[in-house]
Amino acid sequence: MIGEPAPSPGEASAGIQQLEGYLLAQSRVREARAHALVFADRLPWLTTAQHDEVVSLYTQDHIAMSRRALESVVARAAELRQEYTARYELLRRRLVCASLTALMAAGCVVLWHVPR
Repeated sequence: MIGEPAPSPGEASAGIQQLEGYLLAQSRVREARAHALVFADRLPWLTTAQHDEVVSLYTQDHIAMSRRALESVVARAAELRQEYTARYELLRRRLVCASLTALMAAGCVVLWHVPR
């Protein structure tokens, strides 16, 4: 819009992520419906209303299953992030301590060899 300030990079990134999530969700719904139609088409004795109901229920179940799987992956990613962050911090502390120890040892060696 003319005269409105441009969105900040953070706002633009959040908007893109939201759009990406929406498009991904719509893709999953289309995929679930396609699977549901294939399944329901294998049941030729269903009436039109029954066929539609099977497609609807199958689609809902497929989406719910996908959501549970995604939530599980997100939870595991958060766990791994915490584990790796803790491991990184421990390694970083060890490296700093080792570096300081090496510098102190080098300083002692230099002082030891200084003529008095």
